[in-house]
Amino acid sequence: MQKQKITFELSIFESIEELAEEDKKLMLTAINARKNAYAPYSQFQVGAAVLMGNGAIVIGSNQENASYPSGLCAERVAVFQAGALYPKGTIKTIAISASSKNYTVDRAAAPCGNCRQSISEYEVKQAHPIRILMMGEVGSVLECDSVADLLPLAFGASFLK
Repeated sequence: MQKQKITFELSIFESIEELAEEDKKLMLTAINARKNAYAPYSQFQVGAAVLMGNGAIVIGSNQENASYPSGLCAERVAVFQAGALYPKGTIKTIAISASSKNYTVDRAAAPCGNCRQSISEYEVKQAHPIRILMMGEVGSVLECDSVADLLPLAFGASFLK
């Protein structure tokens, strides 16, 4: 038997103020997009902002439904919108911010498994890594260089041949 350890590096910024101006603008856009969330059941609001290779920014917010599986996360709303608007475009970075009406979200909120899988599909499609910036309502910002870091051993089209 052979064992292999999978690791990745994560950058931690103490606050949004430490980010480069372009990343700070993107995160502020995600924070603002959070306000458009429709989250009457969970009270957990998420905003996402996607920076395209052409400089365009596409936003998304979580949209819940009383039939929970029918809702959609902010990350997928933003990524799918980016794919619809710019089908041949490249996604450079996704910024994600989360808050709650019930408590202060003081740690970075990472994409759920479904969102990681969806972002991974776009990363493979464009053959270029997608940076992820994550934060809560307050506190530090986490950065990873690729969604592959958050979803090692991802399932993809190569399994369907």
